[in-house]
Amino acid sequence: MHISYTWIVIAALIQWLFGLFWYGVMFKKSWKKLVGLAEDEKPKNQVFALGSVFIANLLLSFVLAHVIEMAGAAVFTSGFKLGVVCWLGFMAPPLFAQHIFEGRRVNLCVINAAYWLLAMAFGGAILAAFH
Repeated sequence: MHISYTWIVIAALIQWLFGLFWYGVMFKKSWKKLVGLAEDEKPKNQVFALGSVFIANLLLSFVLAHVIEMAGAAVFTSGFKLGVVCWLGFMAPPLFAQHIFEGRRVNLCVINAAYWLLAMAFGGAILAAFH
């Protein structure tokens, strides 16, 4: 088994595009309201933010690929499960704590946490299946 940097980029791109759909279409109204943006208002520094999110997705996919390699996961379902476990241990607790300390609404925490759960689960699945 080896790490495919091509599939790391592909997994990151899929996560990034999924994020555009998640926040820009599926939960656009709810998310904007919860973060205090007007419906027609765009986030500040949108180009920088989108570029930063893609770099974050690259880093997440890179690390997830290494975890998958170390675990020996070589099929879609194993990668999916590892993505969920990594989310449960490394993503959910800090997201939950951050939302509590920032006094954010539970709905925003759910929208953000669910995005990362699905992004990590399917990212892990892709990376394991196409290593």
